[in-house]
Amino acid sequence: QVQLVESGGGSVQAGESLSLSCTASGNTHNLASMAWFRQPPGNEREGVASLDIDGSTSVAGSVKGRFTVSGDISKHTLYLQMNTLKPEDTAKYYCAAAGADSLHLDDRTGTGYNYWGQGTQVTVSS
Repeated sequence: QVQLVESGGGSVQAGESLSLSCTASGNTHNLASMAWFRQPPGNEREGVASLDIDGSTSVAGSVKGRFTVSGDISKHTLYLQMNTLKPEDTAKYYCAAAGADSLHLDDRTGTGYNYWGQGTQVTVSS
């Protein structure tokens, strides 16, 4: 059992920045991956950025150059620095995690991630 809690969402104007944080608790000893996903209203969930236990990161092309993912899986933390926000970044952002035994992880859709936070809303106005 793993619990994830996100914080840092809010409403900002285009061009501004926000920082999101995620902290995992519970049975976190075998976490292998943590990631950020987002879901705009009426649209499918999409991957934003991920961090693996070996320290490798990935960032979706739509936010590359503007968003930076960081954290420490051994300390059960994940962060997302979002700069130069655009209206199309408006979505509910979710933190997700997967244990080492999870199979078929898909950082685009979230398939295979078995722990999810409650989400935090990010709204960007033009």
